[in-house]
Order: sequence, then structure tokens, then C-alpha cells
Amino acid sequence: ETLPPKYLHYDPETGHQLLCDKCAPGTYLKQHCTVRRKTLCVPCPDHSYTDSWHTSDECVYCSPVCKELQSVKQECNRTHNRVCECEEGRYLEIEFCLKHRSCPPGSGVVQAGTPERNTVCKKCPDGFFSGETSSKAPCIKHTNCSTFGLLLIQKGNATHDNVCSGNREATQKCGIASSVLPR
Repeated sequence: ETLPPKYLHYDPETGHQLLCDKCAPGTYLKQHCTVRRKTLCVPCPDHSYTDSWHTSDECVYCSPVCKELQSVKQECNRTHNRVCECEEGRYLEIEFCLKHRSCPPGSGVVQAGTPERNTVCKKCPDGFFSGETSSKAPCIKHTNCSTFGLLLIQKGNATHDNVCSGNREATQKCGIASSVLPR
């Protein structure tokens, strides 16, 4: 066990400077040490805390409740204040829990939002697309038609996937047939 840190205290009874033990987290200073006895520290009352070694004669009150749109991440105890965080889908901006940004079509999520920070969006790079407004969906790779033995009829862009056709011969036949047909 590590020894408690010390502080200097002037003892009025003897006129001496004494080295007293500081009080541990979760307690407060009831009486300074004297030549005859150690520092007296007592536990913090309910709904209050101290979170470090100290020489204070009182504990700090815990924050009473979480703000609107927040939930309790950690309850108040003798050594910690109550910790609140924004509820699912929101992040803390200065004082308020704001809704996570949604990325519009053509851009995707590169970093999902957390209770501490907003969603990060980025435009879909070449070969990728996103056709939805979403705070969760990343950009998706364009379908490679040839891996499925299909033909690319329409090239995709940032908001639309490639459009592939059915089997090769059928498409070619259609192509020939339609160009031969009279108008």
C-alpha cells in the first residue's frame, strides 16, 4: 500500500509545524493531526464526493440530475461525480445534445457519431456510391458487373450503383435485333 501524501500543518497547541496525512478520495478532513494522533478523515456523506487526496473539510455535491436528452453513464459515488452522456444518436456540443449529422446521398459515413462527437461524412470517391441520407451508412463499392458475368449497361456515379444487364448473348442479340428493325 502506498503511503498517503502529506501536508504541513501548524499545531497551535505546541507551536510546531507537523507533517499530516492528507485525506483519501471519498473522505473529508474532520481533524488535523496533532503530535499525539493521526489526521482524522471521515467518509463523504451521501450524494457528495472527493476524487483526489486532499485537505478539504468538506466533500463536493454530486450533479443532481442529467440534462434533457442525456442518460447516466456513471452514477455518483463517494469518489466520483455523476457522469452524464447524450443519449443514442446525439452528441454533446457545448451544453446541448444535438442530433448526429446525416450524410446526404453521394457521401458516406467515415466516422460514426458518438456521445462526444458528431458523425463525419465524406464524398464518395470514384467507384463508390451512397444513395441514401444516413448517419450510419458508408459509401459502397460499385457492383463489378463482369464478376457476375454481366454487362455494364449504365455506369454508376456517387449516388447510384452500376447497372448490369442479364446474360451477354441475349443483350448482344437484342442490340443487333433492335438496330435491324424498321423504325
